[in-house]
Amino acid sequence: MTDPTIMPAVFFGHGSPMNALDRNRYTEAWKAFGASVPRPRAILVVSAHWYINATALTAMAHPRTIHDFYGFPEELFAIQYPATGAPDIAEEIADAVKPSWAGLDKESWGLDHGTWSVLVHAFPKADIPVLQLSINAQESFDYHFQLGAQLARLRTRGILVVGSGNVVHNLRRIDRAQPDTAFDWNRRFDDAAKSLMISSPADIGRLRDHPDYSLAVPTPDHFIPLLYIAGLAAADGKRSEVLIDGYAMGSLSMTSYGVDMARNLSFGTDVGAPPLDGGLPADQTNL
Repeated sequence: MTDPTIMPAVFFGHGSPMNALDRNRYTEAWKAFGASVPRPRAILVVSAHWYINATALTAMAHPRTIHDFYGFPEELFAIQYPATGAPDIAEEIADAVKPSWAGLDKESWGLDHGTWSVLVHAFPKADIPVLQLSINAQESFDYHFQLGAQLARLRTRGILVVGSGNVVHNLRRIDRAQPDTAFDWNRRFDDAAKSLMISSPADIGRLRDHPDYSLAVPTPDHFIPLLYIAGLAAADGKRSEVLIDGYAMGSLSMTSYGVDMARNLSFGTDVGAPPLDGGLPADQTNL
């Protein structure tokens, strides 16, 4: 049984933005997770796609839906996720993470596809306020882990903390001939991350020394959201559990993790992630 006074937390392996339009085993897992949690007062997302040189929180009343990708069908660009923001909660979060500093962004950002492509399944009514916390590209992995630990206190305030990225994310190695399978190096690194997340999330930084790290994490943006959930779990003396695992296009891990999530969630399909179509090379799509 989960404690109804403590909000769960989750890391979603979000994969392609085409998941927003699809129904597959990953989107069904996201949907089942959303249906299982107590109604959040707000949702705070650390998305791989807000990777800037500062730590900031969205603090506008009505965040725009950002279509921050290229080469996908018009149907995807038409999606809107009209959740409200919560400037008062942004100020509350900024105060909660002190002495770390988080600026308030009232106009430049909104909700990028790392956020809305999963929330359209997890919380399809878009009736819960959503905020984003940027990833500060100038800071170390230890900084992000510790900031995640500071976010743990938000769980008793009805705030659902979400990390959205991919444990393994190498767009230059995408192999469309492997829609649901993975290169050996992907599997090895994903398994190593899984072992730490379910047994010792405080040690997640050890993955930097993994022999497959440079292939699995050629850029840190999609990996860092995992550090936030690992830090949160470690701060509360928790271990995470696998919500769903699997692979896409050889060089992506779709594994998702929950902290204090409901047990025995059921998913309605075994269909894998959608293929990446179109003429653009994968590393030019902002997937």
